[in-house]
Amino acid sequence: MDKKLICIGGGELKSKETLKIDGYIADLAKKQAKAERAYGLFIPTASHDSMPYFNSFRKTYTSVYDVKCDVALTVYGEMSFSKIREKFQKADFIYVGGGDTVYMLAHWKKTGLLELIKEAYESGVILCGLSAGAICWFEQMYTDSELAGKEEEYSIFPGLNWIKSIISPHYDLRALDFDKTILYNNQDAIGLENNSAIVITNGKIEASLSCGGCAYYLHPNGQTVERRKIEPQIIL
Repeated sequence: MDKKLICIGGGELKSKETLKIDGYIADLAKKQAKAERAYGLFIPTASHDSMPYFNSFRKTYTSVYDVKCDVALTVYGEMSFSKIREKFQKADFIYVGGGDTVYMLAHWKKTGLLELIKEAYESGVILCGLSAGAICWFEQMYTDSELAGKEEEYSIFPGLNWIKSIISPHYDLRALDFDKTILYNNQDAIGLENNSAIVITNGKIEASLSCGGCAYYLHPNGQTVERRKIEPQIIL
């Protein structure tokens, strides 16, 4: 079975800025579910299990797209690990919310949640997410971190290394600083603007999605960074 990641560069779920991308994900989940009602599992670790964030997810995916929504809470110990495992076993797709990416990865490793996510990915469950949930799968990620003492200061941090690249979310807001970083390191990279996403199947980027933003391959060339849109670009 194909292993699929959908990485959304940013945008407000609450105000439905990414609604058309969410619709694309919901359609994939419904195909995955076949005759059953599609089931989406939200992981809000990066926002320290913010319930308003989950409510925004549910208002989009249940109210608009008729997907059954659930949440995996691990930060404050409300749910047993066996209960969370049951939720993973039902999921057609898993959505990882934004927030502190470095904290999220450390917490996943500490609690065993990362193993459940790996198992789901290997079994063909669609993994998707926004900002932190978009960049965590990559070898390196451009982000800030309260855990690392660099809140509001962007740096390169190691990701899960499932995808071999360096990536920045919110590229429309961070382009100047991120471009300087990849020029300094002489590294090719990926930039995801708000309201854009990339679709990765079996470890390869196969398309980008746009409901207003663009996704780019970035290549240092002397003192400048060349930007090339990730094609095919699907306009939603």
